[in-house]
Amino acid sequence: MTEQYVRLETDGEIARITLARPERHNALVPELLDGLLGALKECHRFAPRTVILQAEGPSFSSGGDVGAFFETPRSERKAFASEVVGRLNQVIIAMLELPSPTIAAVHGLVTGGSIGLVLASDIVVATEKATFTPWYTVVGFSPDGGWSTLMGQRIGPSRALEMQLTNRSLSAEKALEYGLAHYLTQPEEISAKVQELCQSVVNKKPESVQRTLSMNRPDPKATAVQLQNEYEQFLEQIVTDEAHYGMASFLKRAP
Repeated sequence: MTEQYVRLETDGEIARITLARPERHNALVPELLDGLLGALKECHRFAPRTVILQAEGPSFSSGGDVGAFFETPRSERKAFASEVVGRLNQVIIAMLELPSPTIAAVHGLVTGGSIGLVLASDIVVATEKATFTPWYTVVGFSPDGGWSTLMGQRIGPSRALEMQLTNRSLSAEKALEYGLAHYLTQPEEISAKVQELCQSVVNKKPESVQRTLSMNRPDPKATAVQLQNEYEQFLEQIVTDEAHYGMASFLKRAP
């Protein structure tokens, strides 16, 4: 399977999904999210023993493409946001419903809604240069990607709220301390570490692994309800003057 911004490759019992929009830091646009949904659908169908989620370029993903939002006419932004956030929510739920464990290989920037790809992964391996930053209160957006729901479950509601209010960036070391990441590696060692973890999972009893996933992951139905609230709030905020002028300031463009 080949998509414009996403690649799916299989190697025996391991599937590898690669975000491939490096020139825009793998920013989330409908085409990339459609590619992700297609890849996850394939993984649902043939159920590999493990799924690796990784990215090309200097960043894992910079979240929603602020430039694409700003360049969309104001009268069409709500519809565009509906596509982006709606598809992102579908991706998160599809990951939580996968019959296979997902191992995320995270490097560079993780900002905005792309945190959802990390939070929906079962094991997170980060390089020591990875960072995690919300940016919502700076740009003038409303949180999406599970920042108001899954992030609090992972690192604690108080920490998640403080990060969003102050736009505090988590270093890889803090992400490990808070439980957002499970392993830290040097950039040149991340592939080997992910492969080692994949092999460890493949060697376990498959039905036991699936039951373990179903009992320990965030509940997809409850999560879908929470993500719907993020979706509705985002659509209300994106059409405000605050969001318009916030994007212009962030991008250093004329409003």
